[in-house]
Amino acid sequence: MQLRHDINLPASASNLAGCAGTLQVQATGDASSAMERQQLRVSCADGWTLSATGQAHVFLPVVHAAGIIDRGQTLTSNDLKLQRINIAKARRGYYNHLDEVVGLAAKRRIRAGQTITPALLEQAMAVRRGEPVKMIANNDGIEASASGEALADGQPGDVIRVRNTRSGKVIEAKVLEPGVVTSTF
Repeated sequence: MQLRHDINLPASASNLAGCAGTLQVQATGDASSAMERQQLRVSCADGWTLSATGQAHVFLPVVHAAGIIDRGQTLTSNDLKLQRINIAKARRGYYNHLDEVVGLAAKRRIRAGQTITPALLEQAMAVRRGEPVKMIANNDGIEASASGEALADGQPGDVIRVRNTRSGKVIEAKVLEPGVVTSTF
């Protein structure tokens, strides 16, 4: 991390006498975060006070797209890179560890070099339409399984339609994990 704090003094500050003691700097505005522009009061024990503004600049490596990422694509570490930015200006959020986003999917197309923000990502689909799935049925401690085909995309917890590949029968099933659904009867 790299931190820099800029304080802008008014032109009238050049007319002030030097301060023999330690300068006191106090935030006086109503900024909700130390990362926002701050209104400051600078005072000296010698008797003078002036108003100034300050801005923090915090630079951290954050996750960016290494190349173009298509909508719906599940992210891998090869799709990502870390690049240093000023997080004080990252209003939409950011991730600073690759493992926070690996395995998530893009909600929309992401351009090469773009900062990866929470609004760009969603949980990856555990089941995709047309893919084979394992259908599991449980009843009174008896479990049976069959092969099926997903008729819709789904994330864990979603109820989707699935076709049994042997019988052709279509049922509603709850997505448990990638490639696995359970009947909802």
